[in-house]
Amino acid sequence: MTRLRFNRRGLLAAGGAALVSAGSGLLSPAGAAGLAPTRSMRGGSNNYLPGAPIVERIGGGGFWMTGTVRRAGDGVPLPGQRIQIWAHTTEGHERDWHSHGATLTDADGVFRLEMPQIVPAFGQPHGHLAYDSGAFRTVFLRPVMSRSSDTSLEAHFVLEPA
Repeated sequence: MTRLRFNRRGLLAAGGAALVSAGSGLLSPAGAAGLAPTRSMRGGSNNYLPGAPIVERIGGGGFWMTGTVRRAGDGVPLPGQRIQIWAHTTEGHERDWHSHGATLTDADGVFRLEMPQIVPAFGQPHGHLAYDSGAFRTVFLRPVMSRSSDTSLEAHFVLEPA
């Protein structure tokens, strides 16, 4: 029976080879096939209100919802895309109209919207986000926060044409 012996030098060499291979795309079949589109999350469309207005801020603020929007396949950032955001916060329930708002992505496909602190609903602090503009397939996300004391949450969209 062959017995393998590991030492620091062998482990570093193997790790370095793996990193070089990964950088070349040899160990990254997903990269070769392109960037897969984001799938809607279960429960993401709960309490969705079509046509929420584009706003500077939802309520009094203090919490930041951020993220990116990119095109499936090549990952190109998508500027000017409308993202609707809503949540159960210190100022209202996620079904309240004043807990909803939308923002547009900037030239780099990045969005940011300030809103009141998210608080747990049904035991989980979470936000809701939707891409619903029509040029691409609608996607609903429902990211859960690590801790209810977090003051930001991010979500990323990879969109495919409608």
